[in-house]
Amino acid sequence: MAPRPKIDVRPTEPPNPGLMFKTKIGQAKLEGIDPSALLLRLTRGDTSRLKRDKSLALSDIRFADGKMYYLDVMTSEGEVAISELIILQS
Repeated sequence: MAPRPKIDVRPTEPPNPGLMFKTKIGQAKLEGIDPSALLLRLTRGDTSRLKRDKSLALSDIRFADGKMYYLDVMTSEGEVAISELIILQS
């Protein structure tokens, strides 16, 4: 009997939400969209990863009035299956 090939069964690393949304927010700003017109809807897991991301500058995330902001974009945690950046107004 032939030996079975080794298969890597480790789960894949989830994408880095800080890097992914930094790019998308930057693109929106280049298109002239004000950060106050954006909402970053995050899964609970992405919110947790964003808060613990040591590669982000301390100034990238701030908390005010009970809300979290990433690059001056308000975030909303939970109630989504996939994190997304949405435009509230144009």
